[in-house]
Amino acid sequence: MSTPAMPKQMLALTAEDTMLQLTAKRAQGERFAAPIVVANARHADMVEEQLHAVSAAAQALILEPVGRNTAPAIALAALAAPGDAPLLVMPSDHVILDVPAFHAAIEAALPLVEQGWLVTFGIDPHAPETGYGWIRIGEEISGGVHRVARFVEKPPRDAAEAMLAAGDHAWNGGIFLFRADAYLGALAVHAPEMLTACQHAMTDARRDGFRIFPDADAFGAAPLDSIDYAVMEKAEQVAVVRVSMGWSDLGSWDALHEISEHDADGNAHAGQNDGEVIAINTHNCLVRSDGARVAMIGVEDLIVVASGNDILILPRGRSQEVKALIEAMKR
Repeated sequence: MSTPAMPKQMLALTAEDTMLQLTAKRAQGERFAAPIVVANARHADMVEEQLHAVSAAAQALILEPVGRNTAPAIALAALAAPGDAPLLVMPSDHVILDVPAFHAAIEAALPLVEQGWLVTFGIDPHAPETGYGWIRIGEEISGGVHRVARFVEKPPRDAAEAMLAAGDHAWNGGIFLFRADAYLGALAVHAPEMLTACQHAMTDARRDGFRIFPDADAFGAAPLDSIDYAVMEKAEQVAVVRVSMGWSDLGSWDALHEISEHDADGNAHAGQNDGEVIAINTHNCLVRSDGARVAMIGVEDLIVVASGNDILILPRGRSQEVKALIEAMKR
């Protein structure tokens, strides 16, 4: 369902609102300014329309001419923000079910952020996930905020099980809080070429209202790197707030089944189902249809997705194999 023209962020997968809209609504209220959104230029109209629909119009819509990973993208936003403004950096395709817990974690982090610390949010783990990076929690700095002892790459299963059992690690959710000038200062030390490229891209950017089009040649010269590699693993003042907030990066249909509401038989009808679903003597299935009627009798532990002319059927627990299916379809 997620395509280059209509990526996951723009889909309504867990509620009536899209992933982008839910992300924006998490940061509304008197403590929050209007968002700065960094997006692919081809999605500009869609982003604007979706944010307008939930009264979350952006103060700036920065439209990347090319993708260079998260570190340069966040640099563009930091350059567009007031220098000492705390920036809450959120991927727009994640699920957070307990928003008050998220806000409490932000409040806990702000005193250190105002002192120049770079803060990440560690997700309380409930499984030995091998698809996430992990964070080892160091000594406590202030209430609920700890120094990051180290970042751990996506681990093998045995290492993930050991970290889960030890209890001193959290999942790396890829959500950050820091002052704009603190992030740019860290880039100046640890990734100066990236900072220079992003500065030139913004200085020479074309502006159309609140839309900003960074210079393509300058931004294309920025090294392609994630914020974790470029900054967080190298900077000195890096802290983590551990939080349980019903987080998921919604990386698979299995993940969607896990967080969706279930009926008495354990079946989940995720997000906006425009098609009719009939389930008889059916248990623990995820069913989603955008038009076709889906009828299921006497089956269990299946994922069934009908999208246009495409129908996907697979056992629960194997949804990561969809990647192999996509490659086969491309061939």
